[in-house]
Amino acid sequence: MRKPRPVLFGFACTLSAAVCGQTPAPGEHISFVSCPVVRDTRTVPCWISDYEGKTYYLTIQSDVSAIVQPPLLGHQVLVEGVVSSAPEICGGIVLEQTRLSVMPELDANCNTMLPAEDRYPIDFNPRPPGPSGGRLAFDPDPNARVTAPAKEEPAALTGPQTVTLYFDFDRTVSFRHPAALVSILELAEKIHATRMHVEGVRGAHLLSNGRLLQEAGYMGKKRAEEIAGLLTGAGLQVTTELSWTDATTEADGVDDWQSRRVTLTLLP
Repeated sequence: MRKPRPVLFGFACTLSAAVCGQTPAPGEHISFVSCPVVRDTRTVPCWISDYEGKTYYLTIQSDVSAIVQPPLLGHQVLVEGVVSSAPEICGGIVLEQTRLSVMPELDANCNTMLPAEDRYPIDFNPRPPGPSGGRLAFDPDPNARVTAPAKEEPAALTGPQTVTLYFDFDRTVSFRHPAALVSILELAEKIHATRMHVEGVRGAHLLSNGRLLQEAGYMGKKRAEEIAGLLTGAGLQVTTELSWTDATTEADGVDDWQSRRVTLTLLP
């Protein structure tokens, strides 16, 4: 009979404090996959998730233009962030630089909704009635006078221009991409682009518990084709070259979101 090897457990605990049930220190990168939970409040619902005995605050329920998109019930979510020293929100440890990726597979276990409790307030000023204008719009102070600083005329753009677009795990274009695509169209017009090279990359992600997530094998190709198709469909008339990387990508659990990308180069 083999004897237990406690040294291995001790090594695993050095990977992340959360793996061993300890509260991770501020500044520590953390990533995990778990079911999101929606908690009602007196103002706006908030989203939280449990991992290794700790609860983490993810975001509030908001419209599609928010920087951090809320997750969905019925799906697990990949949570990526940096532990903050800020006070808990909605009963959860606050993360900075938060990225949430709704996992494609359905999970019937991810269906928890919690009632509002006075001990979990959310300081939120809801927008006025009517359309949001594509963002969470707040009433400006009518008495405030804002003087915009003078802007220098930008220098003329010359030569090849490169733009990088990032994606949620195992996903293609989302609500955050239209503004970037419009900017690419404007950039192509400014430099009188005649050629475009689009490279899609399939990413990987190392979770805090040591598990490696690998995106679907076709994801690099699909991203490149979709971005190129949207731009040409919007009227961009250039010679287009596509490439993609579907090989295994190295992951360290820190900035792995940068591996889920499309790099686009415009050439005059």
